[in-house]
Amino acid sequence: MVTQPHPWSRYVALGDSFTEGIGDPEPTSPGGNRGWADRVAEVLNQGNPEFAYANLAVRGRLIQQIVDEQIEPALALKPDLITISAGGNDVIRPGTDPDAISALFEHAIERLSRDHATIVLFTGVDVGFSPVFRSIRGKVAIYNENLRAIATKYDCIVADQWSLAEIQDQRMWAPDRLHLNALGHHTVARMVLQALNVENDLEPMQPEPVPVVPWRQARTEDLLWAREYFVPWVLRRIRHQSSGDHVRPKRPEAGPFA
Repeated sequence: MVTQPHPWSRYVALGDSFTEGIGDPEPTSPGGNRGWADRVAEVLNQGNPEFAYANLAVRGRLIQQIVDEQIEPALALKPDLITISAGGNDVIRPGTDPDAISALFEHAIERLSRDHATIVLFTGVDVGFSPVFRSIRGKVAIYNENLRAIATKYDCIVADQWSLAEIQDQRMWAPDRLHLNALGHHTVARMVLQALNVENDLEPMQPEPVPVVPWRQARTEDLLWAREYFVPWVLRRIRHQSSGDHVRPKRPEAGPFA
């Protein structure tokens, strides 16, 4: 239970699959996923009958799509708290420029600052632990430094995933190795609430010990992962398709959390 009141009554979350909650399935939640943003809203909702929450995030969205599709609907909802995580899908694409992506992000923050809402932005995860994304660690770091400069310029709160050591652990990630699982989303929710200085009763959760996997089994699992997740991702890129095609925001209107 929240032991101290917070100043926010209308929270809107913008972004891609990370904010939509992919990797944290919950059949009773809108869209079938829970995620860190829902978990944060659950806490902010406690003891505040006037609290309203909207989540406009859609999986697979690039930063230009988030700017084009989510900013004006978000402002129309008149939030006093905004979270935005964007650019990750751009950064992981080969040949993209973190400085150009950051320029788009700054444009988004400039527009979202119009009504003086509290804005929380996210740095990217330190991907050095991940065999899949280790090669772009430097690119993520450059993007993060740009985001920190934007946060300073527009007086935003930084939810710092780069320094969140707990999620630099494969046990925090879904089988696709791209999205956080329920444990990872819970851990990020705790970090966001700490950044907002909101007291809560979310306790740290420890992952199960890593089982010992023989080398041959591990390589077999890598091949199965590549076939089930990586190859379809590559094919979508080639076909200019997105996992979010035809997907609508799960909470397009600000309303009571339920």
